[in-house]
Amino acid sequence: MDDHKIPMKKHMKINRRSFLAAGLAAAVGAAAKPAQALADGTGEAGKDETVVLATLLDLSKCIGCGACVEACREANAHRYPEPVKPFPKMYPSRVKAADWSDKRDADDRLTPYNWLYIQTASGEYDGRPFELNIPRRCLHCQNPPCANLCPWGAASKDGLGIVAINDEICLGGSKCKDVCPWHIPERQTGVGLYLKLAPSFAGNGVMYKCDRCQDRVAAGGTPACIEACPEGVQTIGPRDEILAQARKLAEETGGFLYGDTENGGTNTFYVSPVPFDVLN
Repeated sequence: MDDHKIPMKKHMKINRRSFLAAGLAAAVGAAAKPAQALADGTGEAGKDETVVLATLLDLSKCIGCGACVEACREANAHRYPEPVKPFPKMYPSRVKAADWSDKRDADDRLTPYNWLYIQTASGEYDGRPFELNIPRRCLHCQNPPCANLCPWGAASKDGLGIVAINDEICLGGSKCKDVCPWHIPERQTGVGLYLKLAPSFAGNGVMYKCDRCQDRVAAGGTPACIEACPEGVQTIGPRDEILAQARKLAEETGGFLYGDTENGGTNTFYVSPVPFDVLN
């Protein structure tokens, strides 16, 4: 259970809040600000015009090979958490550690060490059986509740429409996961600023998720998952163009579009040959 949900005695609330606020204010001043990357529609960095980028995933093409998952891991391995153990004792005692460091090989769900996974869904639609492979990761919302409601400002959206979490500021309180419609971010205990501020009372770690290879994209590159895919499942480009392409693909194939309006609109569009409510 996340500590921000746990009732505590009044005097402990006040001490914890004032202590963390003072410590975090100093830390934020020293931390590097997230890069606000600028790009034009060609992916060249450093232009004056900011263009929001989006991705289209054609689920009819995904064969579930896992090349995207492996590429994501290789590209981001240097950023994965290396927790300090044993973990500080948390108060109250019902606050549990979130430790994935001994399960780094798990690739069937999102973890602090696996920011993309492939979900396989099967069933029957319109009298015919189907099986689809669905690459799952952060959808990078246009109006991301994780960034809007993070109490410390650790989550933010840049000019390219990428939603990222600053691991130098994040306290691991998990508010971002609670407000995310898909519960994307995952926490690792034993790392981050809380160890310096209040190891027994703070957020208990750092939250991790896909940042759509923010550094690579800002430098004019392509996200690792897109670059590695042998089937061309994903396409990236200016949001207006990608959305038009997604709508056209859905119309031409009799498919179904997801991400256009969900949660107020995202910068990730899925086109599926079966309705998404069938995929559950």
